Amino acid sequence: MAGLPVDGWITLGVFGVAVLAWMFSRLDDTYIGLAAVLVLIGAGVLHSGELFGALGSETIWLLIAAFVLAAALTSTGLPTRFALALCGNARTVRGLVHRVTAALVVTSLAVPATSGRAALALPVFVALATALAGRDAVVRALALLFPTVILLSAVATLTGAGAHVITSQLLADATGSGIGYAHWLLLGMPFAVLSSHLAAELVLLLMTRRTDRRNPIGLDPVHVADLAGVRVSGPLTPEQRRALGVLSLVIVLWCTESLHGASPALVALVGAVLATSPRLGTTSFGPALASVPWSLLLFMVTTAVLGTALTSSGAAAWLGGSLAAGIGDELAFLAVVVALSAAAHLVLQSRSARSSVLVPLVIPLAMVAGLNPAAIAFASTAAAGFCHTLPSSAKPVAMFAAVEGVPTYRRGDLLRLSAVLGPLVILLVLVFALAVWPALGLPLR
Repeated sequence: MAGLPVDGWITLGVFGVAVLAWMFSRLDDTYIGLAAVLVLIGAGVLHSGELFGALGSETIWLLIAAFVLAAALTSTGLPTRFALALCGNARTVRGLVHRVTAALVVTSLAVPATSGRAALALPVFVALATALAGRDAVVRALALLFPTVILLSAVATLTGAGAHVITSQLLADATGSGIGYAHWLLLGMPFAVLSSHLAAELVLLLMTRRTDRRNPIGLDPVHVADLAGVRVSGPLTPEQRRALGVLSLVIVLWCTESLHGASPALVALVGAVLATSPRLGTTSFGPALASVPWSLLLFMVTTAVLGTALTSSGAAAWLGGSLAAGIGDELAFLAVVVALSAAAHLVLQSRSARSSVLVPLVIPLAMVAGLNPAAIAFASTAAAGFCHTLPSSAKPVAMFAAVEGVPTYRRGDLLRLSAVLGPLVILLVLVFALAVWPALGLPLR
């Protein structure tokens, strides 16, 4: 026990029990996280103010406002209209697959959380599946494509997944500086685009035959839109124009924070107020606020507080020092972190839980190894976007695995895809961490 204070051992014990409960128990993830934090408060490791302060942190307000903005945008039907207009013009199966991929990547700018994007994309898939009735292989490929791209493209933005906000917050707590919206977008968007389109090609090759891909599809955009109950012809409605204007303003202000100094949370709140205002808004504030996944936000709070406890109690630094002897060269260390992060979905289904477990550990390990903790944490979070092995591995995968009246993929299809996609994602993260992200302002050392 030498070298680690009692608080550190208590934190390690509680943290270990919480991880085991997330892995093996049927208890709600948020309940487990909250119980763990309360135990640490009761033991005197944490103060109650740290929990309540986290509830009012800028990151939580950022996500609340982002969900309100997304609700206002979704209520206009604009995201669905955009996706159907883009996909409905495809003439070949390959063209359709890459149009769907591009549309899903763009939605990461507007809708936070992968489950929210999956719910938004589901009607588009059903409309396409209905229009392609009789071409079961193509429909099953699309069923697998949607969740695959939704999960991989989430890394494009800071608000793309709760895990990203947790990673940035843990970095800020440990090093004094997180990763802002603009920098995350610069780092994540190229990876999201490349990995998503490569995954699209994999889905095509694994799920369809050459004859399936050769036969033209000839979709009618208006007919597909009618099946989804959305209008794609004619000019944008006034509500759609207003929603697009507010969203564009918010994204521009997020990306120019260094010029005006307003925090992303404050900008998002202004956008949320505008989007729900009586004259300019597209929905009322109450229904938009009801769309916020409060359980997810509370879970993020508890896991972030657990990560803070690991750092403040010295447990994370002690683990880093204890494991330092096992660190080989820098490339081997990076490869191990990335591989473990990609495989973690097999035992921890929650993306936020994976980041809350891994990031507090890799930060001190990176420091011991002489590497930039932000670079290692970002690589770990990007790799954790791979969670395609089982239907239970992620909510979008489960949602598209069981769509009534529509042919969808089987468990064996997921396994075949993950056997190739997993190593590909790991290799891509390593290439980006070594060659691309350093050129974009995130050096490895």
